[in-house]
Amino acid sequence: MVKEFDLTKKASQYLDRHLIIPLLDFLQTKEVYPENEILESKLNLLSRTNMVDYYAEIYKSVRNVEDIPQDMKDKRQTVVENLRKLQKEISVFLEAFGGEEGNLKLQKLKSSGEFKLEKLEEEYNITESTLESMYKYAKFQFECGNYSVAAEYLYYYRTLSVSREHDTSAMWGKLAAEILMQNWDVASEDLKILREHLDNLPNQQLVARTWLMHWALFIFFNHPEGRDGIIDMFLQDKYIGTIQTTCPHILRYLTTACITNKKKRQHIKELVKVIEQEHPTYKDPITEFVYALHVDCDFEAAQAKLKLCETVLRNDFFLVSCHDEFMQSAKQMIFENYCRNPFCD
Repeated sequence: MVKEFDLTKKASQYLDRHLIIPLLDFLQTKEVYPENEILESKLNLLSRTNMVDYYAEIYKSVRNVEDIPQDMKDKRQTVVENLRKLQKEISVFLEAFGGEEGNLKLQKLKSSGEFKLEKLEEEYNITESTLESMYKYAKFQFECGNYSVAAEYLYYYRTLSVSREHDTSAMWGKLAAEILMQNWDVASEDLKILREHLDNLPNQQLVARTWLMHWALFIFFNHPEGRDGIIDMFLQDKYIGTIQTTCPHILRYLTTACITNKKKRQHIKELVKVIEQEHPTYKDPITEFVYALHVDCDFEAAQAKLKLCETVLRNDFFLVSCHDEFMQSAKQMIFENYCRNPFCD
């Protein structure tokens, strides 16, 4: 039954491979799938990153060997060589702002409003070409799992670059890095910036919004104000349209937020309309609970679905922390609806 309600495979289609790893870690602790199956999935993901040491650790455990294949040793050497090459390409920046003294100089430029390419080019010979290498360096560090370095250099690139050739990609990378470091306040701000940016792009908005909604789940179910944010964002017409077109399973998360957020409970009415429209094509215990209660007005069915909701909540990476609050709020909703209309079933 747990596998039946697991959305990991669906959600993973719209996540960076680094963001999938925490979901696999969660499934491993829940023992939803055989451990070897999870570990093989991790190996598959890690083989497409620069996280060679992490790959080696899992590989030796799964294969029960003491060493890794030669091709992985070669890859590790290549990673080290490429890192040195990129560091050399940005050496002018590292020499200017490396170390404690350089960092103080950097902070002074930021606070004075002089952290601009024109100023850096004039004083330190840091050019647009340097920034191009800094972007590559940030991307490389991200693939190595060094998310703090990646976030730092993506920030430099976005702040300084005039051409902004990689602006959209840098925004996605910065957001992913902040999520993986669990910097929820910063990630929340980065989400807003990226959302506004995507809204102004002429093409592929549906695809971009689909990806953005999945990434946003990390923030909305961890940030203190996240369950306000998910309702405010996902109930906009353009995002409801995206849910109905590409990812109706997102209704699970929007529904949970509406049920557990007493300040926003009035939005249940809007949500019920969408759940009713999508009911023939998507349903799970959480959406079916709302359907039974608000569409069918069937209290016995709502109680039965609520029991299944417990299983879903305990085994969903994003919702596991909502379990107690959800159950309490859902029972209250049943009681309130019954008091308003005790004979409707």
